[in-house]
Amino acid sequence: MALEEITTLDRLAELLDARPGLFVRWSAGPEADLSSPNSTDGLTGAELPGLSANPLAVEPWWGDRSTVLWVARRLHDYSHLERARAEGARPWVLEGEEVGRGPDNEPLVARVRPVALVGKQVLDEATDVIERERRGVWGPLDREHP
Repeated sequence: MALEEITTLDRLAELLDARPGLFVRWSAGPEADLSSPNSTDGLTGAELPGLSANPLAVEPWWGDRSTVLWVARRLHDYSHLERARAEGARPWVLEGEEVGRGPDNEPLVARVRPVALVGKQVLDEATDVIERERRGVWGPLDREHP
């Protein structure tokens, strides 16, 4: 599957500005996910009706803050998944139909269409942006490691 690899936050922000209904998912990648397009609740083993993903759409309350800062925040929030999931987990961008909510209130997306892969350098750039813009305690979500 030939997908664009996003190499800068600016490019990811441009993509989001052009296509606001996108999601980001952390996994082994679209090929692995499309072979089994349903996530499983890790706690109960329940099969979910789509893939767990996080919305990239900029919320109205974000105001006039930049889309670059928004996508940096969205990537940073879940960057712990790079370590917590199977080796090789990385973020990738997708579109599809939201069909429900998972146990962490995350969107579940069906009829998934991969859009792009997110390069490691984008994660590093997101961390740099977050460090520059930090206004308080703001770390990645991680329930396993306080």
